[in-house]
Amino acid sequence: MAERWILSAAILASSMAFIDSTALNVALPSLQSDLQASGAQLLWIVNGYLLMLAALILVGGSLGDKLGRKKIFMVGIGLFLLASLACGLAPTIAFLIEARVVQGIGGALMIPGSLAIISASFADERRGRAIGTWSAVTTLVTIAGPVLGGFLAEAGLWRGVFLINVPLGIAALLALFFKVPESRDEESSPAIDYLGAALASLGLAGLTYGFISAPRLGFGDLSVAGTLLGGVIALLGFVIVEARGDHPMLPLQLFRSRTFSGANLLTLFLYGALSVGIFILSLNLVQAQGYSQSIAGFAFTPFAVLIAGPTLAGLGFLLLSFVGLADGPASYWTTFFPGILIFGVGMAITVVPLTAAVMGAAPAHYSGTASGINNAVSRIAGVLAIAIVGALALFVFADALDTRTAMLGLSDAVRSALRADAARLGAAGVPRGVTPEQSDAIGLAIRLAFVDTFHVVMLVCAALAWLSAAMAALLVRRESPGS
Repeated sequence: MAERWILSAAILASSMAFIDSTALNVALPSLQSDLQASGAQLLWIVNGYLLMLAALILVGGSLGDKLGRKKIFMVGIGLFLLASLACGLAPTIAFLIEARVVQGIGGALMIPGSLAIISASFADERRGRAIGTWSAVTTLVTIAGPVLGGFLAEAGLWRGVFLINVPLGIAALLALFFKVPESRDEESSPAIDYLGAALASLGLAGLTYGFISAPRLGFGDLSVAGTLLGGVIALLGFVIVEARGDHPMLPLQLFRSRTFSGANLLTLFLYGALSVGIFILSLNLVQAQGYSQSIAGFAFTPFAVLIAGPTLAGLGFLLLSFVGLADGPASYWTTFFPGILIFGVGMAITVVPLTAAVMGAAPAHYSGTASGINNAVSRIAGVLAIAIVGALALFVFADALDTRTAMLGLSDAVRSALRADAARLGAAGVPRGVTPEQSDAIGLAIRLAFVDTFHVVMLVCAALAWLSAAMAALLVRRESPGS
């Protein structure tokens, strides 16, 4: 009986994370309009969460093994739940970003706990079935996430993307508290790599702030240059600490395996492309193409149904880069759908071999660590890609908008207002004081400038996907664990 409650709690908690990540992308345009967020602030809404998740997820798994899986799992769920409530009630964009950072800390404690508590609580003969059930249900939730986010945003209820986590979290906590016994790894070392976690957090935060702030302040600004340099120094310090520490959260000896290194490089480039590609595609569908957010949610289902893969994923992104200003949602099937579908087929033939390569290249006693490292790499990929390629998108959009409005005969004041509002990407508005003809022309220029930006980002995503394929071709080999 306890096993049913454990599985239910793990599924409920995982559902919070999957719904939150997939539904939010579709709801971003509505959120941006309601809270008047700039493009840089949109990047922070996504990256504030990913930043803490990427930096702390390995520590979260270690804490569960050492201090009690149920205890840390419950702390993570509680923190995620409270942060979700704060996100759903956020009065300002700054408050929302801060709540997303806290949500990321909760996620770092919660996400490793779901599979860990299943693995520790089920006997060998029933463990595979339990993990299969967990995987099947969370896949369905992942598919439903964009559709749910689209409908909520279309109804003006984007806050529901966060608030839906509250009843799910409460149900998971009640099941764990009353029905699930505690478990821990009695043989694990009591040492926890807090210094490594701090350096990883500072390094990723420095790079994220520097790149996202660069379009507004310029790379020559002292705060931008300083945080970028500080981020690099902190990450170098992290590598040194992990190499010399007695109990590192990232055992560097695993990377002596070419296959392990190659599989994680593949993950870095491919999931970087995935993260930034979905982010910019959701904005394009709603802000430039004029799709309703409910329809845009359905448009994402091929991603979730088939997942993603390097060579075909790159081809899918390349096809998307040719899509111009479409003739409304009816043309989706001949414009966006082919690229999304090919991307999905590529992932379907990549994800399982990728997981097998990662796990097969690591010694058995490092299996949990190897899985955690690959999980963390996929999150780090999202953080870096959204920060770097997101900053590129801000630069490209501002330049494209300036170019497309250059011949409209606008006054200096109007052009200045347009440049200032370009920081909002596709949500940029038409300035006051223009004629009706100029207003229509500026509105079209904004949409076309965003499509120009979308083309550039898709080409970058295609290059990242093909680079990940090259990593697999050059480095991934059949080898015995630890060789």
